[in-house]
Amino acid sequence: MAVQPPFSVIDSDTLLWWAHLCLTEVYGTQAIYGRMDPMHELIATILSHRTTHANEMAAYKAMLERFPTWEQVRDAPLDDLITCIQTAKYPEVKAPWIKQVLTAIIDERGAATVDFLADMSTQEAMSWLTSLPGVGLKTASLLLLFYFRKPVLPVDTHVHRVTQRIGVLGPKVSAERAHKLLLEQLPKDPVVLFNVHKHFYWHGQRVCTWYTPKCSECALASQCAFYQSGGALELSSTPSRNTGLQIRIG
Repeated sequence: MAVQPPFSVIDSDTLLWWAHLCLTEVYGTQAIYGRMDPMHELIATILSHRTTHANEMAAYKAMLERFPTWEQVRDAPLDDLITCIQTAKYPEVKAPWIKQVLTAIIDERGAATVDFLADMSTQEAMSWLTSLPGVGLKTASLLLLFYFRKPVLPVDTHVHRVTQRIGVLGPKVSAERAHKLLLEQLPKDPVVLFNVHKHFYWHGQRVCTWYTPKCSECALASQCAFYQSGGALELSSTPSRNTGLQIRIG
């Protein structure tokens, strides 16, 4: 049974919570989990910027096959490291970032580890991570939520797009700004925040896609500003392209 909103026009806080409840019915409640250990996740997430998951993992595997330890990655000739991670977009940018991140962590901590983040406050840990080259709010939030159970909300392209389309965020709100605005509207419960992230992420991948959103299959369509407009809304999360945006309504 679909979760019904309390009124036909609802404020953004209520709309976000209603959407969370709807998507929980669709995808189920998830326990917090990470793909790998925190250090591996940090470097893999740097590789993932503007890159498919398959190409990210291919780059990651090639890098560690050629340089099996973090110290070896840190000390690798730059051109060799760029070649190893070439399946990831912008390898010439990411390779120096990775070397600089590893150098900073090992120099400060004496080892390639970020386990000490568990003992920091959320704000201290966020500030420390975002001071590293190539580490922005999304990367830092993923690491802190998935591995250290900090009350933060990662906003990737899918979370940003879905929350903008349904009308929780304004049409010009950037993904950076969305981290703060969405977090302010949600309980500071890591399990809730993890599920909001995963559900909106999956929904953006599977239903509320960039080019051809499957609006006829969407559990959020009844309260979605984008659907109600016939796909006419111009949003910062879905830049216009020459081919136009097609919506499957029927």
